[in-house]
Amino acid sequence: MSAEIDPFHAIAISALAHRLKAEGHSIIHMEFGQPSTGAPAAAIARAHEVLDTDAMGYWESPALRERIARHYVETYGVAVEPERIVLTCGASPALVLALSAAFRPGDHVALARPGYVAYRNTLKALHMEPVEIACGPESRFQLTAAHLEALDPAPQGVILASPANPTGTIIAAEELEKIAKVCAARGIRIVSDEIYHGLSYVGPARSMLEFAPDALIVNSFSKYFSMVAWRLGWLIAPPELLGRARALVGNLFLTAPSLSQHAGLAAMDARDELEGHIAVYRANRELLLKALPELGLRSIAPPDGAFYIYAYVGHLTDDSLGFCKTLLRETGVATAPGVDFDPVEGRHYVRFSFAVSTPEIEEALKRLKPWFAARTAAV
Repeated sequence: MSAEIDPFHAIAISALAHRLKAEGHSIIHMEFGQPSTGAPAAAIARAHEVLDTDAMGYWESPALRERIARHYVETYGVAVEPERIVLTCGASPALVLALSAAFRPGDHVALARPGYVAYRNTLKALHMEPVEIACGPESRFQLTAAHLEALDPAPQGVILASPANPTGTIIAAEELEKIAKVCAARGIRIVSDEIYHGLSYVGPARSMLEFAPDALIVNSFSKYFSMVAWRLGWLIAPPELLGRARALVGNLFLTAPSLSQHAGLAAMDARDELEGHIAVYRANRELLLKALPELGLRSIAPPDGAFYIYAYVGHLTDDSLGFCKTLLRETGVATAPGVDFDPVEGRHYVRFSFAVSTPEIEEALKRLKPWFAARTAAV
């Protein structure tokens, strides 16, 4: 058996950006959801200490699982047994584990379109059937209970993301509760990607565990904790799927990096430093929300959280990949093409990541204003 997997075009954009940088061009990386900040100082200090004192090996930190469990009590008021927390090499393996533990080849899993490219492609790689549901401004680019109620037949599962990639939109608590009720009634298993929790500008995002205790929860240290390169994440599995999830992680991935687990435990108590990052993202968001309409980009998804703005450029192009390549070559600003997130309408959209520094956002806007002005005048 083989699966046809679509490329992740933002990776090609990034490769082009790095080639241009090597040739001497000034590049601003707004193509990936990658914090420009590094790991918290306490995490780095702990890593240095461990490197000097511990040979390390295959290991899953009981202390880290207990600390994550405490996080769910403190943040969401939900009690999670530490044994249900499976530490992983980032959110991507956690997604593979969640889908492999909960579903079988041939199962149908619903997801929003637009949505993170790896949802669709991971389902395909596992020989499952993605059921993409077109979600536009009327539902704030998010799945709703009504969407799931209308599916006939009901899928075996659904992937939710709140805040979402590429739009940053958050599903309201009332809608999460409705979704949980529909899924319970129709036998739809929920996988909730909560990797952007902590990155919200309209109030805290709610965990699906508050409404569906048997949901599978994917999360990571890459975004809020600013530890992309450390490759550390977790999956919370319901008791009936935990044995299968642990068998899979042991065979497919062994364990998460020991050094990262030590650092991650320290990072969880570095909240003051991490909240400082949110202040930077908030400032960047405000700059873009003010400037993009002036560039002629007036139709954007509401960026409630994460660090993305998903903007309509259909008045300028019907080839977002080519558009992003030209934009990069002519301005040095790297962005992500909408075709990664929506194979149907994504040719009319571009995603801007504002996870970079504020001076980089300011410089990017200086470059973008004349570039967009020239194209708008030519339309």
